Amino acid sequence: MDVRQLEYFLAVVDRGGFNRAASALYVSQPSLSQAVRALERDLGTELFHRIGRRAVLTDAGRALIEPARAAVRSLEVARASVASVHELREGRLDVASMPSQAVEPLTSLIRSFARRHPGVTVAVRAVFTARDVVGAVRTGAAELGLLATAGRVPDTEVRAHVLGEQRFVLVVPLGGPFAGREAVACEELAGQRLIVGQPGTGMRAYVDSLRDQGIDFSVAAETEHRVALLPLVLAGVGLAVVTDSWREIARRTGAEVLDIEPATALKIALIGRRGVLSPAAAAFWGMAVPTGTDSQAAAD
Repeated sequence: MDVRQLEYFLAVVDRGGFNRAASALYVSQPSLSQAVRALERDLGTELFHRIGRRAVLTDAGRALIEPARAAVRSLEVARASVASVHELREGRLDVASMPSQAVEPLTSLIRSFARRHPGVTVAVRAVFTARDVVGAVRTGAAELGLLATAGRVPDTEVRAHVLGEQRFVLVVPLGGPFAGREAVACEELAGQRLIVGQPGTGMRAYVDSLRDQGIDFSVAAETEHRVALLPLVLAGVGLAVVTDSWREIARRTGAEVLDIEPATALKIALIGRRGVLSPAAAAFWGMAVPTGTDSQAAAD
C-alpha cells in the first residue's frame, strides 16, 4: 500500500466514479483502476462494487475513507513542512466554511492571508452545518474550518477560537415591506413571505424559532444555494433572514438591510485540527487568532 493508491481511492470516492477521478487526476482510467485493484489486493478485500460504470463503496471501502484521509493529510503536512523553508512560496490550504461565513469573515481573512502569502492557494470547501465543518476538519478533508453556532462552539474533537458574533438581519427589496426603516421587530414578520435555507443551518434554526414563538409567516422558497438569496429577494419572491455578513453585499446589489429586534446572534469560530498543522494552516491560524489567546477559553 502506498499513499498514491490512497489518493486514487479518495479521488474515486470524492468524484463518484473512476472516469471522473481519472480526469481530475490527469491519469488514464486503466492506470487508476489498476492502482485501486492493487490496493484491494494489498488489503485483501474489495473497496468498490463495480456496477456498469458506477463505483459503489463496499463496507470495507467506507471504513477506509477516514484513515485514508488522515494518511494523505499527514503526508501533505510532511511535504509542506519541508517546503516551509521556502517561506510558503507555494502550496495549498483547504478550508471548510458555512456559506454565510464564506462571505464574511472568510473573505477578509483570505485577503489578509493572500497579501502575506500570495503563492499559497486557499481552497474553500462548502459545507452547510457546524457539524459538517467539524467533520471535515476532524477527518482531514480540510485543515481549518469556519462555522457559526447559537450554542457552545464545538471544541472536543478540534481546536477552536471564537472570532466574534453575527446578528440576524432582514433583507428586503427597495420599495418592499419595511422599506426605508432601519430595524424591524421580529413580531412584525408575521404574515410575511420568507426565503429560508435548509434545515440544520443556523439561519433556518432562527427562523423556525420565530414560528415556535407564535410568529406565523409563510415560506416562499427554501434553498440550499445561498447565492440565490439576494436574486430571490430582489425579484420580489420574499424577504430573507440572513446574518450580518450579508449586509454590505446586499446593499450594493440594491436591497435594504434591517436589524431584527431583539438582537439575536451566532458565534463565529475558526477551528483546526488538534494535531500538527501544515505551515500554511499554522500561518492562517496565527494571522486570525491573537498571539497568546487561549482557544479553549475563547470557545466557552
